[in-house]
Amino acid sequence: MWICPKCGREFKRTNQGHYCGKAPETVLEYIASQPLETHSHLTEMMTTIQNSVPCVDERILWSMPFYEKEGKSVSFSACKKHISLYVGVEAIEEFVSELNEFGTKKNAVYFPYSKELPIELIGKIVTWCLN
Repeated sequence: MWICPKCGREFKRTNQGHYCGKAPETVLEYIASQPLETHSHLTEMMTTIQNSVPCVDERILWSMPFYEKEGKSVSFSACKKHISLYVGVEAIEEFVSELNEFGTKKNAVYFPYSKELPIELIGKIVTWCLN
């Protein structure tokens, strides 16, 4: 067991990532709570998702940005070295040839902060997932 020295919560894994205290209520609060060097990528991800699908519902779920339309969803989270975009196994399979320069696992694509976000590709994936 590992106990966070800041908030006192117990976790099975050492240095488990989590929020100490109250979770953010909006995506902008979520972005503001992340390290400053990630803000431009996170804001760009948020804007790309919002612009890709009209009338998408935006909220925080599982302490991360979550977008839903008619029962379909995508979400993203900030990690130390990348943004994880959670789109589902089917989307990964559909866009596999365009994702070869990015890491993928099960239902997520990893976009490193060291590279510009592929806005057009993200828009295509999000549109595919939510329409």
